[in-house]
Amino acid sequence: MRDATTAPAPPQAHPGSPGGRAGTVLAADLLAKVRDCVPVSRGRYRSDEGAPANIPVCGTSGAVFWKADLDIDCDGRPGPRCNRRTDPYFAASTAFARSDGRPLSAEALPFVVLPAPSRIWDFRDHGITGGSVVAVIHRDRVQYAVVGDTGPQGIIGEASYASADALGIRADPHGGGARSGVTYIVFENSRVSPIEDRAEAVATGERLARRFIAGD
Repeated sequence: MRDATTAPAPPQAHPGSPGGRAGTVLAADLLAKVRDCVPVSRGRYRSDEGAPANIPVCGTSGAVFWKADLDIDCDGRPGPRCNRRTDPYFAASTAFARSDGRPLSAEALPFVVLPAPSRIWDFRDHGITGGSVVAVIHRDRVQYAVVGDTGPQGIIGEASYASADALGIRADPHGGGARSGVTYIVFENSRVSPIEDRAEAVATGERLARRFIAGD
């Protein structure tokens, strides 16, 4: 987990999600559904090593969610932006792999990092696995991603380089990210296959988000 101690740069124009939209679902409508937290985790997570453990995973009908920071995950298949030179914590693997067996690309694929299963919380108990669909919300932007990696058992709030970039967050693995204000909504029993199909993640996420807002 990276230490996101640097304030994020102001959001920049980015193709996709214009006007606070990802397709037809507004960030405000999703956030209205996750105002109240009913904890499903047995304990609470830290946003970074040494930070207070004050972040619960919350449950609602058809989804789990949490509100945290966003640290940049650059792990997986190396590229010009994510490699051992650009990221001092780089690892050339991800917990979940592409359909061809290779690691995911943090540069190309929006994905979220979940805490490894522990006594605090086990995401598998909620029908969540690699490829499960996540709505990641920052300010007025919504980005659909997949569950793509796991991290330390006691820390939460990390997503891939591509996720941050799509949300207008500074996507530098060394000092980028958002210090707070990011909401993650994971839809239970959802899955994109193949996991690397970014267009399918958006289409599925949009459909699930509309259903979530409608309360179906």
